[in-house]
Amino acid sequence: MDTQSRREFISSTGKLTIMSGLGLGAASLEEETAQLRNKFIHHVFFWLKNPDSQEDKQKLIAGLQRLTKAKTIESAHIGVPAATNREVIERSYQVSWLLVFKNDADQEVYQSDPIHLKFIEECSMLWEKVVVYDSVQAK
Repeated sequence: MDTQSRREFISSTGKLTIMSGLGLGAASLEEETAQLRNKFIHHVFFWLKNPDSQEDKQKLIAGLQRLTKAKTIESAHIGVPAATNREVIERSYQVSWLLVFKNDADQEVYQSDPIHLKFIEECSMLWEKVVVYDSVQAK
């Protein structure tokens, strides 16, 4: 049996404890990966007309929060750029909107959902640019 220093033992058990508390254990990752299998991922990035306006950012976030009530959305995440700063990281957007749909058909229904159309009507004046990345499971 390999011997492990006290420091290595404490470090490894501490990491496992933290990961378990966050739901990031190996079984959880496998379960979460399985839950995303064959889902339709819709990721939207917004650049505001007034990028320094906290008021405009909050209006957009509030609009997205109302939009989460659309029936075909399985999961949603509203984000802002993280503090990470590496050459490959795009941080010029102000808000991101990540959605998980059961399939492409549900995403299509979402596009014409009255809640989505109302969001566009109420919030489109806030952004100058929107970029959408849609993805499905690689085969």
